[in-house]
Amino acid sequence: MNAGRRMGLNSLAGKVFVTAGLGGMSGAQPKAAKIAGCIGVIAEVYPQALRKRLEQGWLDTYSEDLEEIINLIKENRKNNSTISIGYLGNVVDLWERLAQEDENLVELGSDQTSCHNPFLGGYYPVGISVEEANRMMTAEPEKFQNSVRESLRRQIAAIDKLARKGMYFWDYGNAFLVECQRAGANMLKENALDDKDFRYPSYMQDIMGDIFSMGFGPFRWVCTSGSPDDLHATDLVAVSVIDKLLKDQNLPENVRQQYEDNKRWIEQAEENKLVVGTQVFSNVRIFLNSQIQARILYSDRAGRIALAKAFNALVKDNTIKSPVVISRDHHDVSGTDSPFRETSNITDGSAFTADMAVQNCIGDSFRGATWVALHNGGGVGWGDVINGGFGLLLDGTPDAERRAEGMLNWDVTNGVARRSWSGNSNAQEAIKRAQKEVIGCFNCPNYLTLINLIRCPD
Repeated sequence: MNAGRRMGLNSLAGKVFVTAGLGGMSGAQPKAAKIAGCIGVIAEVYPQALRKRLEQGWLDTYSEDLEEIINLIKENRKNNSTISIGYLGNVVDLWERLAQEDENLVELGSDQTSCHNPFLGGYYPVGISVEEANRMMTAEPEKFQNSVRESLRRQIAAIDKLARKGMYFWDYGNAFLVECQRAGANMLKENALDDKDFRYPSYMQDIMGDIFSMGFGPFRWVCTSGSPDDLHATDLVAVSVIDKLLKDQNLPENVRQQYEDNKRWIEQAEENKLVVGTQVFSNVRIFLNSQIQARILYSDRAGRIALAKAFNALVKDNTIKSPVVISRDHHDVSGTDSPFRETSNITDGSAFTADMAVQNCIGDSFRGATWVALHNGGGVGWGDVINGGFGLLLDGTPDAERRAEGMLNWDVTNGVARRSWSGNSNAQEAIKRAQKEVIGCFNCPNYLTLINLIRCPD
């Protein structure tokens, strides 16, 4: 929805979003397209990955025939339908076929292949079978790399044609634009300030950066009982929490809009089977149990604290069977320093430091986290990112509630403050609101009060 609003669209009904990738983290794309109300078309070269998403109900239909894909797009555009369509094939073929049409069939476009690792399976070149590509990448690496570069040049050329017709394209932050540039395509603006000043925006710079600056990010929780009934109970509580937050007449309109979007998401979560069997804590994938019931909901500081307290109360009252564990993704407000993605909208020069992730992790450790982690890699590749994350057990005790409030105030506000210092107006508004709500005043002269986010003694 936020990409649609960037184009001035209040509704995505009948609008088409084209991207690639149905494995791993990118597998959520068709489900997100459905919930946002648009027509999602997602290409995938691996049959197993595509059919798994179809079996899970994340895809509505798929085809290996490009003409059938085009007909499905036209038919659903005409009817203002909401549908997720998989294309079993290379996304370059899809982009080039779409570019042949006289009318523009695509309003929104992106790419979620693993382009940060393009030569070892993160990106498959067009015109070569998966089996041949897997053989070639190790047996004939130079030939394979040249094929990848040629494929990237073809892909961006087709995207350029559609963009000239009015499609809005953004980089997911997976190094797609960087790799197109390295492949020889001219990706820079006419008056580029540096060699990363691309013609297309990163979605962090253009969409998600402002949302993170408001304090919203992927808050996660796990019902350790493995009971769907417990997950259902937490969903109902989450909706109730958001309803209460929406009653605040002083909420800024952009914050209200995020709450409304996230309420819609959580209300549809059970219907859309948005359950995770494994959970990522601090970017370390820990297999808990195939029956573990986990949920993700974007929320800000106030929302996360309210949710954590409400979940703790469910455990205390024995409304649910076992404790709840809370966490978040690395792709969040303050847990990650990554100059080409998570911190790419921080423009004061500090995007190339790792202080936020370190401060976040250490601060969480003595404010109540059950465990923390600080590590390299994840999302954009080794060497380009430092992540700090946590997990916190809510066991129904007053101590768990105290620790959750203290830690979440830091975990979120640390990143909002960083973005405020760099000049983001959304972050400046959010940090002032946090100071008022948590500390009790806007401009507290007591430095220790501010840095520890405790109530002002004055």
